[in-house]
Amino acid sequence: MSKCRKLITTTALITVFGAVPALADTLGIGRLALPEEIAAWDIAVMPDGRGLPEGRGNVLDGEDYWIDQCAVCHGDFAEGAGAWPAIVGGRGSLTDDRPEKTVESYWPYLSTVWDYINRSMPFGAAQTLETDEVYAITAYILYSAGLVDDDFELSNENFTEIRLPNEGGFYLDDRAEAEFPEFTQDPCMSDCRDPVEISARATDIDVTPEFPVIRYSYSDGSAPAPAAAEEADEASVQPEEAPAEEAIQTASLDPALVAAGEAAWRQCRTCHQLGDGARNGTGPQLNDIFGQTAAHADGFRYSPAFTEAAEGGLVWNEETLDAFLENPAGLIPRNRMSFRGVRSEDERAALIAYLMSYSN
Repeated sequence: MSKCRKLITTTALITVFGAVPALADTLGIGRLALPEEIAAWDIAVMPDGRGLPEGRGNVLDGEDYWIDQCAVCHGDFAEGAGAWPAIVGGRGSLTDDRPEKTVESYWPYLSTVWDYINRSMPFGAAQTLETDEVYAITAYILYSAGLVDDDFELSNENFTEIRLPNEGGFYLDDRAEAEFPEFTQDPCMSDCRDPVEISARATDIDVTPEFPVIRYSYSDGSAPAPAAAEEADEASVQPEEAPAEEAIQTASLDPALVAAGEAAWRQCRTCHQLGDGARNGTGPQLNDIFGQTAAHADGFRYSPAFTEAAEGGLVWNEETLDAFLENPAGLIPRNRMSFRGVRSEDERAALIAYLMSYSN
């Protein structure tokens, strides 16, 4: 390279790197975050109790909060519901073929439990729990795991006194020393196994929640064979008389409103199914709900609150559906539906129209 080219290159580099601070100075965007702003953003809780807000909650209150906010997915006693995970139990199962990663078997510190509940739960309404509610739910989990008595109260003052069973089951990451040498050897290029062929997806063998993913077919296009029990049930079911093609509600529905309701239905289908083959899941299937008494779906285990509402004569019509969709806990207090409701009146009307389109 000639001296001239070196000079040009050097000049260009000076121009480029020298220009960076100048650009940063002239943009004038942003400012340093205030300590108060960082503190408001930082909700992390550490094993030694750092980050814990002041508060307290006992087991009995925690049971109520659990029923309202958590049981629909994790069972009344944190044993899990459907394909949703158990929170307690499974102690000592980590070396089993199907280990359970519960609070008892896997989680190292109580701060992990508290932080996760505070940061991510309840499902669909994260960070809506009050501090004392998080303490109470955590206390109920500890009680369900047999780690505290039913009169226990958890607070920021006694938090670090709690020890989870697997606290000593973790060790520092030593993969750089223990595993890296194994992956830096010459690759083996002989005696290879037969090619692997994908025969089914995870959803085909029920290792993930059934909904919103619906099983249609295997990867090769074939349909999964029904279970023996399902075949027996189907054989015993007598063909039902086809419903009238022109149901009153369906005939009077605005197609555009129904279409809008179908779009809004996306927020519901995690728990509920509609249409042919709809089944109960985390929530009941909702075919033919319009005009029916509450808690009408066969085979679904409703909460006591829903059962009481049905016994009280609650019937799903436009008025009651609108009230429930706006505030589920307002119309039926202490029900297990962990959903805050639909604030938009138009969106509720669309959802009701969509539900009516599946009612006779």
